Amino acid sequence: MPLFLCLFLLLMGCSHKVKIVAPSTTEPRVAHEASSSRHMVATQGEATSRAALGILERGGNIIDAFVAASFVISVERPQSTGIGGGGFLLYFSKSDHKVYAFDFREVAPIRSFAKMYLNKAGHPQALLSQEGALAVAVPGLVKGLHEIHTRWGRLPWKETIAPAIKLAREGFPLYNHLQVAIEDRKQILRLDDDARSTFFTSRGEVPLLGTIIYQPDLAKTLEIIAEEGSDGFYKGKIANSIVNTIKNRQGIMSFNDLKNYKVKERTPVEGEYRGLKIYSMPPPSSGGIHVIQILKMLEPHNLRAKGPQTTDAIHLTAMAMQRAFLDRALYLGDPDFHPVPQASLLDQHYLDKLSTSLNRTHLIKAQDLKPLSLPYESSETTHFTLADKEGNMVASTQTINGWFGSGVVAKGTGIILNNEMDDFAQKVGVQNLFGAVGGENNLVEPGKRPLSSMSPTIITKDGEPYLALGSPSGTRIISCVAQTIMNKVEFEMPLYEAVAATRIHQQWFPDELKIESPFLSQKVENELMAKGHKIVHANLGCSVQAISRTETGWTGVSDPRGEGLAIGR
Repeated sequence: MPLFLCLFLLLMGCSHKVKIVAPSTTEPRVAHEASSSRHMVATQGEATSRAALGILERGGNIIDAFVAASFVISVERPQSTGIGGGGFLLYFSKSDHKVYAFDFREVAPIRSFAKMYLNKAGHPQALLSQEGALAVAVPGLVKGLHEIHTRWGRLPWKETIAPAIKLAREGFPLYNHLQVAIEDRKQILRLDDDARSTFFTSRGEVPLLGTIIYQPDLAKTLEIIAEEGSDGFYKGKIANSIVNTIKNRQGIMSFNDLKNYKVKERTPVEGEYRGLKIYSMPPPSSGGIHVIQILKMLEPHNLRAKGPQTTDAIHLTAMAMQRAFLDRALYLGDPDFHPVPQASLLDQHYLDKLSTSLNRTHLIKAQDLKPLSLPYESSETTHFTLADKEGNMVASTQTINGWFGSGVVAKGTGIILNNEMDDFAQKVGVQNLFGAVGGENNLVEPGKRPLSSMSPTIITKDGEPYLALGSPSGTRIISCVAQTIMNKVEFEMPLYEAVAATRIHQQWFPDELKIESPFLSQKVENELMAKGHKIVHANLGCSVQAISRTETGWTGVSDPRGEGLAIGR
């Protein structure tokens, strides 16, 4: 029987205590929560957290720590991220008093086209965009890390990669989540000689927990990148291996795709909520826009007075999520290819109309939900969060998409290649790996970046950093990040409780309200069903990594649902 973690808080304006349901954990809370007056790190990997903190302790700055964490997590969580993928960075610079946003998301190869995953009858072939060489988009992670480090890094580039090289060469014990991922993807991984030799026993079996996972080929690859910078990845021996591996498996990526990859500096999306300033990732991520939409739709409804995890609060939150995901399907895509009506989606009058539309006692079914007219305007993953003693903050979400991406390893390099092409729409109205419905703006085009839900977010209070967070888990990222912010700001929970509390997810299609274990009270769930919600109990897969400012420094929390570590000094 799982032990419920029962959290109590006294709500402002309320005289009663409210019981919060949250997943239990077998690990002590101390592993997932830390406080410090100087530096703070929260990541999904113990080795990653220690490496990032070590860089800060040796005099590196927060960008050096960001680069080190990115490379180490690529080694430590090969099922979730890696140098064969891409991601986003949000960076609050204390000296500039500015939030920067960087997009090193993967892009579609030059030879890709809108109907490349449809058969002759025009029907989608889902596995083509999820497994094998045709699923691979052009990786952007290494180029992003190198360009950002060149601009702001303090320590030598080689020094920031050294911890990742050491971990890849010396190995680490197989942990539960990685073992589960290997088991889940064993059929596709066993087809790849390099993957089989790294992640399976000599007899082709999934290793036992605690087995040391060595990645010697990846260590050699990282050594080349340490010596040659991003050219070591996008040119020469490594580039040859990537292109030839993909070509031998009937893929379409070329040397020109790698050579022409470009990192994008973008303007963060901004919004205000309860007197705080929210900065989050802009398109091609949908995350920032929809996190802000959900918060702004709910702000007038005073959920604080209703109480967390009450029927009314969850009903309203689910409807706000439903509305946001309808907008996602209709309007979001790569802004370099299709104008995204960002200003209209965050227009206060439009958000007021959306908020008013939530005043319903009964849920509108997905097929009956109609979009409201916009104001006119021309038209599996990982996350980590860092803060330092100077007051800088970093929130970065990175991915190879599904567990072990495409299941293809570039021969002799240890690089697991992404399956990011599945984040495009194969056809308008068709769902992807995460159940998200594709719109016309997200169809495949050469050089285009697929729509993402990654939502690295930084919140300031009176101009100073207040909270930074993000999460993996596809479309669920948006709802998990929004709920954590609401728990912290609206319901005034301590950060650990804000992260740990049981979450819900509603994404318009499929038309269901997902509730993670341990579930809400039977009374609340019965009342939600009476309001028209189809309840599904499911693991949402989120693992929020958050840091908040305190009177004496920082509090960091690594989601107790995972194997991460919050550590400060």
